[in-house]
Order: sequence, then C-alpha cells, then structure tokens
Amino acid sequence: MSDASAAESNPEPRQSVIVGFDPGREKCGVAVMGLNRTLYLHEVVRSEVAIATLNTLCTQYSVPLIVLGNQTTSKEWQQRLESLPPTIVPVDERYSTLEARDRYWQMYPPRGLSRLWPQGLRTPPRPIDDLVAIILIERYLESVP
Repeated sequence: MSDASAAESNPEPRQSVIVGFDPGREKCGVAVMGLNRTLYLHEVVRSEVAIATLNTLCTQYSVPLIVLGNQTTSKEWQQRLESLPPTIVPVDERYSTLEARDRYWQMYPPRGLSRLWPQGLRTPPRPIDDLVAIILIERYLESVP
C-alpha cells in the first residue's frame, strides 16, 4: 500500500528536518519537511513497516524530531517509537483529515468532468495519511516561536 509520493525534484536537505507521523492501525502517513517548509518526502506505508520506514528516514535525513498525531492510536505508537533516537512530540491532529482532503485537491487538482463537482462531494482516490503528516509538521512549526 506504499503510495510513495516523494517530492520529486527536491534534493537532500541542507538544513534540519522534521518527520511527521500520522499513526494508524492499518496504514500510517509519513512526511519529511525542512524547517523552511520544503517538502522532501511524503508517503503512506503499512503499519507493520512504519517503524522500519521511520528508522530509515531518521538515518537518511539525520532527523532530530518526529511529530506524532495525538489522537486514535498515538499512545500505543508513542511507546513503539521510544526506541528511535529522535525526540517525539505529540501534535493536535483534530480536523487534520478534513484539512488533508482540501490539501489533496490543492496539490492534485481534479481533471475532466470531476473538476465541475463541488469539492465537498469529491473523494480523494487514494489514502491521504501522508498529507495529514504534512499538516502535523506545519502545525508544529506554527506553534514554535
């Protein structure tokens, strides 16, 4: 189910990055974003490979911080993530799925006749957990001075 949507043309970061993690029972959203809000990677992974994926990203990008959605399965996931070196920071994820739906249509505008449908009636054709992970990073960045 890996819907790898890496930010195609973004090179390796020259600055510190943050990993966003939207945990779930079956699938998780993962995103890597620089402090300047440059998006380096976003993807949806199966829950069983999420820890390995995060471990790889932490090594590849020298990640100091993972922001974790604080709802549904976050307590369980926070315990699982304790083995990783980065600091884990919970972030409020209320309404992030609704925001991610809107973000999907901004990033991937509808084509053909579907562009004539009201946005509220459109359903993204793929899981959007990775977009939630992006939103979690943005919420964290907005909360720090």
